[in-house]
Amino acid sequence: MDEATALPDAPVSDWGIPGTYVFDSTRSRRGIALNRFAFSLTSPRNRETFRADEAAYMARFGVGAAAADAVRRRDWLALVSEHGGNIYYIYKVGAAVGHGLYHMGAQMRGQTYDEFLQTRAAKGAR
Repeated sequence: MDEATALPDAPVSDWGIPGTYVFDSTRSRRGIALNRFAFSLTSPRNRETFRADEAAYMARFGVGAAAADAVRRRDWLALVSEHGGNIYYIYKVGAAVGHGLYHMGAQMRGQTYDEFLQTRAAKGAR
């Protein structure tokens, strides 16, 4: 199943929790190509191949244009909220391109890396 047949226009419900992106069956179907690509980055050889030619590597998995653009822009939030990315798999993409968990978290919260780090040291950090 490629991204075009993975119900890209199916409505997504986040169960009424603002700012939360529930990874349910709808998102799972929407992100099947993206998640297969991301999971493949478990292999060091695949990470090297991806870094050598990101577009060609993503095309091998049928990652659609919008999701591939979000990967190129390193838009972690869009990958999860709009393109059906499983956060555990999307983290593999981040790691492959040198973006650690805190860099990804900062981007997802709309903060700079330094602003995000400040929240990690705060009592009751969330």
